[in-house]
Amino acid sequence: LLAANKPIYLAPAMNHKMWDNPATQANIDILRTRGFTLIGPDEGDMACGEYGLGRMSEPQTILEAIEEFFFERPLKGLHAIVTAGPTYEAIDPVRFIGNRSSGKQGYEIATALERAGARVTLISGPVNLKAPNDIKTIAVESAADMLAACEAALPANIAICAAAVGDWSPEKQHADKLKKRKDEDKISLTLKQNPDILHTLATHKKRPALVIGFSAETNNLLENSKAKLEKKKCDWILANDVSGEKVFGKDQNHVHVISANSNDIEDWGITTKTQIAQRLVTRIIKYYDRSE
Repeated sequence: LLAANKPIYLAPAMNHKMWDNPATQANIDILRTRGFTLIGPDEGDMACGEYGLGRMSEPQTILEAIEEFFFERPLKGLHAIVTAGPTYEAIDPVRFIGNRSSGKQGYEIATALERAGARVTLISGPVNLKAPNDIKTIAVESAADMLAACEAALPANIAICAAAVGDWSPEKQHADKLKKRKDEDKISLTLKQNPDILHTLATHKKRPALVIGFSAETNNLLENSKAKLEKKKCDWILANDVSGEKVFGKDQNHVHVISANSNDIEDWGITTKTQIAQRLVTRIIKYYDRSE
């Protein structure tokens, strides 16, 4: 493929012995020295029944590579921290309390930032999602673990706290599984407040230039989100109504964007989480255009 003087070489399907042949590799080296970007090959089962490096990349992988190749990378040189998913706060080795979250929105944001050229550190609670390619992904469980990972990832230019962090955790974590007792119909848990990750990053001595939070509310969406924006000391809040079955685990979301330095509220309407991520990254790009 050759367009706008930007060459791409799509490796065709071939047996792994053909790919490893010195003549093939010499030609590949020539393409690399001439500035070609290679797509594939991949490792896997082959039509001949053998296994190895030589499979043509999957169509989705090829499409994503081409899109990324031609996509402008205006955030190149910037480091972004993104939190995603829930946190699990252990009661004992078996049980936990946590928040509802699939992690989809945070993962989409991390992917959109990477495509725009940013170096992304994705800090994720427990989710059933594949870690995005070319993104450093750190798996955590508790709010304390997530905060520690965020602080370790500093300095950063951008921090986006999309995770559903638990506000509380059990004051005592039992070393062994709690057992039911016939003479007990109830059990009491004493909870303590978890560290506030968004506020900590927004007031940190290594504070990122742009700190963005999410406000998941079941009532008084805009009023509560404005109050959270002021309390957390962040720059933008993306407010979303999570009452009912509208958001968790779904592919769509409805957010309002509130800025600390403006009374304007942007209603982005009901749209996909992918489109919200892309729109947020476009807004970030414009922010950095104005600040330069």
